[in-house]
Amino acid sequence: MLTLTGEAAAHWRTLVAHQRPEWPSLAELGDVTDHLAALLPLVTPQECDTLTARLAQAAEGKAFLLQGGDCAERFDRLSAQAIHSRLRLLQRMAVILTYASAVPVVKVGRMAGQYAKPRSRPTETVDGRTLPVYRGDAVNGIGFSQAERRPDPARLLRMYDASRDTLDVMRACARGGTDLRQLHKENQDFVSRSPAGERYDDLAGRIGQALSREDACGGGDPLRTTELFASHEGLLLDYEAALTRYNPRSGRRYAGSGHMLWIGDRTRQLDGAHVAYFATIDNPIAVKLGPATTPEQAMALIDRLDPDRRPGRLTFIVRMGAHRVQYLLPELVEKVTASGAPVVWVCDPMHGNTFEAPSGHKTRRFDDILAEVAGFFEVHKALGTHAGGLHVELTSEDVTECVGGGAELGFDDLHRRYESACDPRLNGGQALDLAFVVAEMFNPGATGVVAPDAAVNAAARGARHSDSPASFDA
Repeated sequence: MLTLTGEAAAHWRTLVAHQRPEWPSLAELGDVTDHLAALLPLVTPQECDTLTARLAQAAEGKAFLLQGGDCAERFDRLSAQAIHSRLRLLQRMAVILTYASAVPVVKVGRMAGQYAKPRSRPTETVDGRTLPVYRGDAVNGIGFSQAERRPDPARLLRMYDASRDTLDVMRACARGGTDLRQLHKENQDFVSRSPAGERYDDLAGRIGQALSREDACGGGDPLRTTELFASHEGLLLDYEAALTRYNPRSGRRYAGSGHMLWIGDRTRQLDGAHVAYFATIDNPIAVKLGPATTPEQAMALIDRLDPDRRPGRLTFIVRMGAHRVQYLLPELVEKVTASGAPVVWVCDPMHGNTFEAPSGHKTRRFDDILAEVAGFFEVHKALGTHAGGLHVELTSEDVTECVGGGAELGFDDLHRRYESACDPRLNGGQALDLAFVVAEMFNPGATGVVAPDAAVNAAARGARHSDSPASFDA
């Protein structure tokens, strides 16, 4: 239990905060953070503790985490209907995964705060003009003009309001409950319309039979049906700190901006401000681990962020890439497991598989996404450890940003509805494709669906094609 107060809790301010925007006026930033500090937190300690308890079950192999949502939320696309639609997609995926895994699925949205993005370059050049890069609506605008790209601290207040509105919708959805049979009917409709529907028909039928016997999805168990949590990357520490609250009675500190926050692969420096700040909060937290992560770094992160080895406190979200996960992940898992640290292992198959299409669009192949998940499962199966979850960038909209999937989108389709502000997302159909195929990874004996080793081998064959565009980490 954390008891930091005063100078100890503010130590992170003396360290380098990587990816911090170059705010043009620190006085204006201070006015905004003072305003935020006077507002109510967006989430409660009780909600955060509930999620920690759910994730503790995932660490023990008794639950599975499904974390998904937009790459970067947008102020101008915020609506109750859009939020409902995204949550509905997560719930539909959860029905499939709950049946297949035979454990509760913990549903955590990448939403209600995912308004800032780390970037690999500080500027971008278009037609000979160079401007600051777009860093998410919490920092600057997507329009390519000097005024739009100027970091504006007032946007942090807009992020607070937008996040509050999103959480209001999420709580209303949770209170309204979930009709599992209706979700299953919608999934059956998807199967009947999907070009790949024959692959999923048997599994969909088995889910229907199980629901009719009330043997799957826990019936009315709220853990498996109604609970919804919000998460985002805790990138903007000025915002996070302003919403952090200390309870003198309990001696605990919580980030009030979201139930679960994560540190990105670009900001997980052991001597950096992000790790120092995250060490002071009691929320469940996560760290993205890219291909450069060593076992020693992973253990040092555990020592800094979860010294008490509290189940559910720390999640490792690995993003290695389809062609590297089976070679790089085993040593990490073995070292951490041998230490007894109860982390939740989650696969992010998106960020290590991004490349540039011939048209210039950033994209991802569905087969590469599938192959990384398959490799992740295969590693845990071989080691006798628990594959604890899936972290995916997705939207319920019929966008054309990732190639492949049941509808077999190609490079020529990317221009039709490429709407992401940053990274390419799975559309609703591709997300359900992924859920059905991942479901079979829990039961690889089923026919007609790619098994883990087959998916990895297919990815390896694809990597040998000389005409494949070079990939890069997003």
